[in-house]
Amino acid sequence: MKRYMQGVLNGAIAAISYGTNPLFALPLYAGGIGVNSVLFYRYAFAVIIYGLWLKFHKKISLHITKEEFIPLFFLGIFFSLSSLTLFDAFNYIEAGIACTILFIYPVLVTIIMTIFFKEKLTKTIIFSILLTSIGIVLLYHGKPEAGLNIKGVLLVFSSALLYALYIVGVKNIKAIRHVNRAKLSFYVMLFGLLVYVFNLKFCTELQIIDKPLLWCCAIALSIIPTIISLETITVAIKLIGSTTTAILGALEPLTAIFFGVVIFHEQLTTRIIVGIIFILTGVLLIVSRKKPQSCH
Repeated sequence: MKRYMQGVLNGAIAAISYGTNPLFALPLYAGGIGVNSVLFYRYAFAVIIYGLWLKFHKKISLHITKEEFIPLFFLGIFFSLSSLTLFDAFNYIEAGIACTILFIYPVLVTIIMTIFFKEKLTKTIIFSILLTSIGIVLLYHGKPEAGLNIKGVLLVFSSALLYALYIVGVKNIKAIRHVNRAKLSFYVMLFGLLVYVFNLKFCTELQIIDKPLLWCCAIALSIIPTIISLETITVAIKLIGSTTTAILGALEPLTAIFFGVVIFHEQLTTRIIVGIIFILTGVLLIVSRKKPQSCH
């Protein structure tokens, strides 16, 4: 029981910490820092801090082979573009709702696995997809003044799809199945950083943070929803398995909604609440199946 409770605690911490993304990203936006610069700082600090942690504290070798390089490179690009589209969506729709829509990624993983890897499509899967679709429609009409911006919705959906492809890749690419999970996460962040180096024209367009509070937000962004989330979810999967850990992932959008309402004064209407319930119910049906699904 102690082992199980430790796993549950780590899974909850992982989900809640990941849900703090908008808490640290939105003040940076308000300070005039653009999406690419925000994510550059997030990934750069995370790579430095996490790399030092793995090398000197965990004593993990960061050596990879030529066969591992290409899959890790593309996984890093997919993961990074998932972050980019999500953070860009924060400019168009409320952060809490964006993170809720993002949580359809387990459903997308299931669809991809069914179509391309011949996993059986059950009634539970079909019902889950129906519930999440209804939930998204409810969220789309959730904002009282004008409804959600269609560009924002498409950006979040793109983020969820890219993340689903990342999960499928981690699960099914033979060349990286044996790679240490922590080392895999490090290289995903390292290669993901290249997206922002490129977008910022090799950092010539990088916006410099000039306020102590914003520096704190950037560092917190790299530690709490990135490093802590990666570390604790690794422990959770080891102790309680991917299915239970994924169920605890439902705390992600709820955390984002909580901070959005309490700190950023976002609207929480009855329609949005019902939409959230539909989405989370659909996703929980997916991840609660007998056959486990991978999670991030």
